[in-house]
Amino acid sequence: MSGLREKHRADRDRRIIEAAAVLFRQSGYEGAKIETIAAEAEVSVGTIYNYYRNKGDILVAIVSMEVNEVLNAGRGVVAMPPTNVADAIDTLIGIYIDHSLIYLSKAMWRQAMATSTQQPDSPFGKTYAALDRGLTDQTCELVERLRALGLVRQEVDVRAAGEIVFNNMNMMFTEFVKDEAMPIAMLRAAIRRQNKILVGAIKA
Repeated sequence: MSGLREKHRADRDRRIIEAAAVLFRQSGYEGAKIETIAAEAEVSVGTIYNYYRNKGDILVAIVSMEVNEVLNAGRGVVAMPPTNVADAIDTLIGIYIDHSLIYLSKAMWRQAMATSTQQPDSPFGKTYAALDRGLTDQTCELVERLRALGLVRQEVDVRAAGEIVFNNMNMMFTEFVKDEAMPIAMLRAAIRRQNKILVGAIKA
């Protein structure tokens, strides 16, 4: 019986998150009302407040869903990476970037980034930072895996190399979400051009 309750709870939570993601896109973060989210998710307003304290908590839940999905997809790349360092890094980054606008618009990313910066010690800020650390750790795991396969030089500091790859991607992604007109293809091309220098420095 408890398993069924958990299943229903997870289903309601998913409906809330998906309804909010659609409404945040359509009406903007500020314009979307909790009452409308509840109606679209086919739950009561009270049910939403049983799950989340405010819209900020819903937004970070959407970000968490997005990041957890890419982390799950990224595990496959880390386990069986392409045998070319540039291709392996590009494949992992491609998962991160290409998935980024499935649930969140650029405006939603800007709101999430602003909130995490303005309120770093809030639950939102701490969750956002933890998600970034998860992506950083996975990028470092990929470089470590490539070194274990003999594709990256043994003396390379894999943690530093992974951090550089992720931090640069993160900075470029911030520029991407600030510019409504920039397409993903342009972002990917810029990151590839920059990573070419790092790959040349670390590959065996």
